[in-house]
Amino acid sequence: MKWVTRQNVRVDRVSSSWLILGFADPDAEILYVPTDEVMTVAERENAIPFDVPGVEMGHHDDRCAFDAILEKYGPKDPALERVAMIVRGADTPNKDLTPESRGLDALANGFKRMAQAGGYDDRESIRRQWRMYNAFYLFCGGDPANVPEPK
Repeated sequence: MKWVTRQNVRVDRVSSSWLILGFADPDAEILYVPTDEVMTVAERENAIPFDVPGVEMGHHDDRCAFDAILEKYGPKDPALERVAMIVRGADTPNKDLTPESRGLDALANGFKRMAQAGGYDDRESIRRQWRMYNAFYLFCGGDPANVPEPK
């Protein structure tokens, strides 16, 4: 399947890309495009849009795109559900949802600044953060045999 989201990734788009490629759809192609082009590209490429307003795989109430993707496409895995709570806290105003959420928010902001300063693209930013999400997964009780290799 193809997926599409906004460029200049941060918490929800990075974690959702990790979830998609690592657990939900390992053969996926993810497109990162300007915000105003997401829906046009989604229609043209028959891609699933995520983390943009008004889409199924987006924010709903206090939940973020990671939650929506996990619920519809992800495996039933208690560790991923715990990662979802960390991501939700980091990506929404509820920064104290978990003790780890503020830390993830800080790290995500640092990674975003590194990407801007280093001039690298969203795929490289996700690749650099991949092991951090693997570590969160293991911290949350995930099976080491299920830890996905960076894409």
